[in-house]
Amino acid sequence: MRRLFPVTYETADHLGREGTGEAPAAAEPRDGAWSLDALADAYAYPPQAAEAPWLRANMVSTLDGAAQHDGRSQPISNDTDMRIFGTLRGLADVVVVGAQTVRQEGYRPARAREAFAARRAAAGQGAAPSIAVISASLDLDFTLPLFTEPLVPTYVITGSGAPADRIGAARGSGAEVLLAGEGAAVEADRAVAALAERGHRRLLTEGGPRMLGQFVAGGVLDELCLTVSPMLTAGDAQRIAGGSVLRVPERFELVSLLEEDGFLFTRYGRRRH
Repeated sequence: MRRLFPVTYETADHLGREGTGEAPAAAEPRDGAWSLDALADAYAYPPQAAEAPWLRANMVSTLDGAAQHDGRSQPISNDTDMRIFGTLRGLADVVVVGAQTVRQEGYRPARAREAFAARRAAAGQGAAPSIAVISASLDLDFTLPLFTEPLVPTYVITGSGAPADRIGAARGSGAEVLLAGEGAAVEADRAVAALAERGHRRLLTEGGPRMLGQFVAGGVLDELCLTVSPMLTAGDAQRIAGGSVLRVPERFELVSLLEEDGFLFTRYGRRRH
């Protein structure tokens, strides 16, 4: 894997020597040699996340804009994308997902990983990130290990008007229920605030498209880590974000760009004025 942006002396030297047969002068990891520590450094949360919630999204898209194939993201991913996926989880306080994604992808509790133990301890984080599931209807199977066997608490975020029996079922499974909206709907800013109140400021959302669209429309997304997969699928698969259209498109800026085997691993941050 190689870094294309930001361009450093090492990157520029490597690009200038490609095809010459000369060894690169840089010590920057590349060509599949990126360790988990190197990836963790590359994707570290900004200093602002120590004081206020920082919500980043991690998504994958094909060249023709599909976020899934046959209803799942795995077929358009690759091993490096999954390593970055694991790294982003290893850095987060909590992973926020939608109910549909839980059902489709078969979510399980996040596990503790020795590779991130020291880094998490130094940051005052638990052994593993919590999972927070956003659902208006609470149409979820609360007997799943995600709710009954997590290493750290699983959160269920819903509105105050959600069915009382389903709220009871969620609490009965051991999940912590957070109310973040009037009626059954969840308000994006209140969901972020509710997690921050429990000390979770490094937030990661992995999908799905409808929920990401709600975070975008709510103006609470700070960062997008998007893998561009060199594949074409056609069909009518969803984009990475759906739902309401912003009246004025919001501008993000490129923070970093990595490449391997035609896959582009991009990181965009909200443009600050």
